[in-house]
Amino acid sequence: MAVVKSNLVKQISDQYPNYLKKDLNKFLEILLKEITNSLKKGERVEFRDWGIFYTNIQKERISRNPKTGEKVKTPQKRSIHFKMSKKMFNKINNNE
Repeated sequence: MAVVKSNLVKQISDQYPNYLKKDLNKFLEILLKEITNSLKKGERVEFRDWGIFYTNIQKERISRNPKTGEKVKTPQKRSIHFKMSKKMFNKINNNE
């Protein structure tokens, strides 16, 4: 099952019934927006005991269209990477 934002807001509101769902939804929007803005700037985003998001720059290159064999210029772009913490790795692999 994939994690859907609405389900995430519902789970948080179930654990913290004193907060309104619209406030929790706004909080989640702000959090995701800040993560996106930091990654756009090339900064890394770290959540302790969970993991790190960071970007790498893929250089401009000449690639090939597999359908036609034609050479195509691929522009420079950023890719997002995630590295989980050792604690998260152990939780996922039931080593804790």
